[in-house]
Amino acid sequence: MCPNINWILMNYGYVKVAAAVPRVKVADCKFNAGQIEKEIIIADGKGVQIIAFPELCITGYTCADLFAQQLLLEEAEMGLIQILNNTRQMDIISILGMPVPLNGVLLNTAVVIQKGKILGIVPKTYLPNYKEFYEKRWFTSAREVSETTARLCGQVVPMGRNLLFETADTTFGIEICEDLWAPIPPSSSLALQGAEILFNLSADNEGIGKHAYLRSLISQQSARCIAGYVFSSCGFGESTTDVVFAGNGLIYENGTLLASSERFSFGEQVVISEIDVEHIRTERRVNTTFTACHANCAPEVPVRISTEYVNSGDLNLTRTFDPHPFVPQGPALNERCEEIFSIQVSGLAQRLVHTNAKSVVVGISGGLDSTLALLVCVKTFDKLGWDRKGIIGVTMPGFGTTDRTHTNAVDLMTSLGVTMREVSIKDACIQHFKDIDHDINVHDVVYENSQARERTQILMDIANQTWGMVIGTGDLSELALGWATYNGDHMSMYGVNGSIPKTLVKHLVKWVAENDMDETSRATLLDIVDTPISPELIPADENGNIRQITEDLVGPYELHDFFLYYFLRCGFRPSKIFFLAARTFKDVYDEETIKKWLQTFCRRFFNQQFKRSCLPDGPKVGSISISPRGDWRMPSDASSEMWLREIDALND
Repeated sequence: MCPNINWILMNYGYVKVAAAVPRVKVADCKFNAGQIEKEIIIADGKGVQIIAFPELCITGYTCADLFAQQLLLEEAEMGLIQILNNTRQMDIISILGMPVPLNGVLLNTAVVIQKGKILGIVPKTYLPNYKEFYEKRWFTSAREVSETTARLCGQVVPMGRNLLFETADTTFGIEICEDLWAPIPPSSSLALQGAEILFNLSADNEGIGKHAYLRSLISQQSARCIAGYVFSSCGFGESTTDVVFAGNGLIYENGTLLASSERFSFGEQVVISEIDVEHIRTERRVNTTFTACHANCAPEVPVRISTEYVNSGDLNLTRTFDPHPFVPQGPALNERCEEIFSIQVSGLAQRLVHTNAKSVVVGISGGLDSTLALLVCVKTFDKLGWDRKGIIGVTMPGFGTTDRTHTNAVDLMTSLGVTMREVSIKDACIQHFKDIDHDINVHDVVYENSQARERTQILMDIANQTWGMVIGTGDLSELALGWATYNGDHMSMYGVNGSIPKTLVKHLVKWVAENDMDETSRATLLDIVDTPISPELIPADENGNIRQITEDLVGPYELHDFFLYYFLRCGFRPSKIFFLAARTFKDVYDEETIKKWLQTFCRRFFNQQFKRSCLPDGPKVGSISISPRGDWRMPSDASSEMWLREIDALND
């Protein structure tokens, strides 16, 4: 097995990077070199593979006309030699900022070093020469230099803005400060030519509102480039003659902030995180727009520079993962719920208006999913100015219906003022069991699915009676697992919950209860939220309580939603999903439990594709949908063997 593949399998595609913010003394190259060395040593000891320093960190950015002093330029080179000599035993790749003289001009550059060697020099392309910036007074743009090599510290090395550095595990490119602020940053071309991680050496000064703009800029550029982005900017020690530097160390991945430094710190900082290169590659393969932009690359053919291969140690992740990736935390949760609910309402409204439906028919069980569907219908009718009596909620008590769920269903429909109908399915199912010669005391799949199909038939026929439309209640998690009866609750005329995961359904119902309901309805909704999830197809226990708990049968929905997110949204292999789940849920589930339910997820996801291949329409609300007309197209006969085999091998 080649080293590259081996590393990826061992480390799951994560590359440990760092943004360093050293303390500097303007024009004191020896001091600065010592500070840089110290931070390289710290980062190397923590397993960092690539570290970036601020713009012109060896001299200081604010040297101004001192850049014309030969002594400063010589001392900068001596400082680099010092760093090279004292870090040559380390595997880490370092990106340093310094002025480099070349044939009568001076370049503002990023110098890439590893194991005592200079790998390449990247000159700054866009030199700001406005307001407080005067860089053209001292430096020449990379666009005005024709040389492709430079001599530095006795080494002749590649030079240019089109350098791509290839390690065993990723490819990275570099731009410098103002380059990012250009209409077409060099990083755009570098990303299209293969750079998965982009590094920016900066001397970004502070001003009111500028920091938020900077973060937005970096976030958007990392998202557009589908790349990791590491930003390191000058901090304490730079001259404050007219400006102040806060020391920004920022690490982003595809638009998401992974780590940041403390602003306005008086001490040095090393900000560390891991960029998921495997995820970046997956995203790029899926995003056809990214691929189509290759033709817009800069005319320069990239120069690819191979770094020295090093043996990677064990992966020690510093970044954490949300156990509920579909459920944002804090104030963002309310915003998410409001937006999702609005999408559901708008989608249903359009369908009702288009079909000229006179009613909607919803099966109300007293569970979470049917409750959310009913709430969507109520809000839709209110927004359209229609009478809520056009909403027909149907309770269909069966052999497993409990008093708690039935009471909640009736109470909710009463308080919401919708039309309520009750049709017991017991007699019809008993007759059906006689017709097909099935023993009613055998509580098998026939017993369960007959009830689900009977309920669906009732809803469809009532819809025909009332010139209405059956509203589906099944959620994303259930559909992913195939936890639905084919041609039973699997079918409807419009499924409003089809792209909402179970872990989010609960929050949506709770949000509606707390923000848009009367006291009576609120109390009922909150009790529904607290009710165990169950299809109620098996008779209750001797105390009348729910006997059939869904999560006991198929596994915890919080685990399945975690699996679902990283399987569909990120395209991760089972071993990587297990690795992340074991870390994230280490205080909740043991590894054997996680492995067991991961096996269940993969087996059911593949085996139940035929159900998803004929799903009814429904609104897409998030980044994941399993509609056959949307995000997910998969043959019903695809084999799960490879995925299950990898799970079986876990912990062997």
